[in-house]
Amino acid sequence: MPERDMKRWIESLGISAGEMEKARVRQLLHGGKLTESLLTLGLVSRKQLLEFELQTPKAPATVERTGLQLTFITDLATKHILFMGEFDQQDLAERICLPVNLVDKVMEQLRRAKLVEVLGAGGYSSGTYRYLITDAGKNRAQELLEVCRYVGPAPVSLEDYVRMVDGQTIRLAAIDQKQINEAFAHLVVNPNLLKTIGPAIGSGRSIFLYGPSGNGKTAIAEAIGMVFQDPIFVPYAIYVAGQVITVYDPVTHFPVADEEQDSRADRRWIRVKRPVVMAGGELTLKMLDLNFNQVTKYYEAPLQMKANNGIFLIDDFGRQQIEPKILLNRWIVPLERRVDFMGLHTGMKFTIPFDLLVLFATNIEPGELVDEAFLRRIRYKVRIDHPTIAEYEDIFRRVCEVNGVEFQQSVFAYLTNELYGKSPIPMAACHPRDIIDHLVDQARFHKTKASLTKEAITQAWKTYFV
Repeated sequence: MPERDMKRWIESLGISAGEMEKARVRQLLHGGKLTESLLTLGLVSRKQLLEFELQTPKAPATVERTGLQLTFITDLATKHILFMGEFDQQDLAERICLPVNLVDKVMEQLRRAKLVEVLGAGGYSSGTYRYLITDAGKNRAQELLEVCRYVGPAPVSLEDYVRMVDGQTIRLAAIDQKQINEAFAHLVVNPNLLKTIGPAIGSGRSIFLYGPSGNGKTAIAEAIGMVFQDPIFVPYAIYVAGQVITVYDPVTHFPVADEEQDSRADRRWIRVKRPVVMAGGELTLKMLDLNFNQVTKYYEAPLQMKANNGIFLIDDFGRQQIEPKILLNRWIVPLERRVDFMGLHTGMKFTIPFDLLVLFATNIEPGELVDEAFLRRIRYKVRIDHPTIAEYEDIFRRVCEVNGVEFQQSVFAYLTNELYGKSPIPMAACHPRDIIDHLVDQARFHKTKASLTKEAITQAWKTYFV
């Protein structure tokens, strides 16, 4: 946020110079933003922070406010009109997501360079002119596409991106026990675990979910993503030192309808749910760096950048193609300082916020994966253990209901006392789903109704466990 706005806001709240000094000292010791220290010290409320920081970005009134040069915008427009046929200023404004008054300046540049021709007008103002790209314009567009094939909304500046990410930090998201309970309602989870995991989620820090396999670590991690209900703004792309980096990803970012659409909003930003990015065994170190496409000549943001202001789940941690220590060394500074370092192929380096809740899910003991120094940087360690018999029965009943199988207490007792009781196999949260799936598969093959019998459950057991 601009310093002058921060100063004006602080003055309006009546925060004294002495209190501000305490906040700055805390920021120096613990890192993070000054506003986070103000919140921790009780000098501002969470509501006051949200009202101040989470504001819809306003459309730039001038070219300077875009954070871009007029030549860049003009070049981007030239590439757009190559594919537009006949158009007017409003059509182009919709394509590059900038106000019409700025597009008017762009069209003036294009007319002077004879890259477009005026076909006619519906009135006396230039805003009513109809245009068509000329042969010279087509040649220029082809030249520009050889340099960079990005043809999308105008990007935002790195400075504006950093300001926005800082303003909508996940650590400001309002989380309470009710939201936690609602997000986990579809799962059978020990109440003590919910009480433990609530503060961990609310901290916006890293969480280590560990324990024996098949007991819901991934499901719990996915449920954490459902806790956050407040939307954020993500740019379609950002502009850094002459390079374009796409950030918005329709696979990761899910748009949220704005009930009060503001015609003055900056359409280079899209309102989305807080993202949840998942990576498993396919994760490589390269996926955490900017990806420069040699064909399109622009960058795609790495996974953690797409996950900013949201959640990044590393599933099956320890089974990636890279050594855990190499991955963790890459993230020691980001986890501690909440900033990450990016590099362009030109050699330029720059920093971006690392504002995400990182979840590590693994069935390997933490001490076997990482050393004590790194474990200290992972703020919360939560063990997800085998379910109790009562929890297992609850899961089993739910799975039966979903699959249209009538629950039989006597058959369930046979499963727990005879099959589990005489086997070294411990109960796992995933077993009810898998056992009932086997039972349903048998019934489908024999063209009978799936029912819970001792014979069916025994057959399912034999074909599931080795």
